[in-house]
Amino acid sequence: MMIVAALTDPSRAGSAEAQGADLVELRFDLMDGDPVKIIRKVRKECTLPVIATLRSGMEGGQFFGDKDAWIEKIRPVVPHADYIDIEQQFACHAREIHEAGRKIIASHHAGQMVPLYILFVMERELRAFGDIPKIIITPGNDADLVELITFTQAANKPIITGVMGSQFRYARGILPVFGSEFVYCHTGEPTAEGQYSVEEFVQLRKLLLG
Repeated sequence: MMIVAALTDPSRAGSAEAQGADLVELRFDLMDGDPVKIIRKVRKECTLPVIATLRSGMEGGQFFGDKDAWIEKIRPVVPHADYIDIEQQFACHAREIHEAGRKIIASHHAGQMVPLYILFVMERELRAFGDIPKIIITPGNDADLVELITFTQAANKPIITGVMGSQFRYARGILPVFGSEFVYCHTGEPTAEGQYSVEEFVQLRKLLLG
């Protein structure tokens, strides 16, 4: 399992690396300033791979533009990033990102549970334009979480799964054990409710994996 430090403050990149993160995610929808200057600053402060993310309002973020506005904002940082997070609504730009030699995290965030068979459909749809599907859902009960674990174990790899909210926060630690590639954490300011800090998850990983 790889720990991603999801950042709203680029000055925390160095500390994220020192704390044990494996990658950093720059949430450009939650940052002010020139994205290129931000990612260049991060590159100087840490050696970790960088995920560039512009999360839409529909999926829990603060970007409210259309697909043309999305690529206009993300395009300048593509040469400086290792991964670009692309929601399905912006998949029309995946070819450009791939042609630039960057990997795509094809993401979907749902504020509710998704039936098990739909999770497998979603995985195929996301993998059609991305390198790593990322499916984040909101379980309503224990049975929902068991289905998400079942999907994570059975899905083609690599796969990223996770939960929204704090009710099933512990699932963030369980899902990587069953095959989820990344777990998203914070370095002081969470980008999502229920996130563990990088330091907490480094310790949790040691306990889980020995």
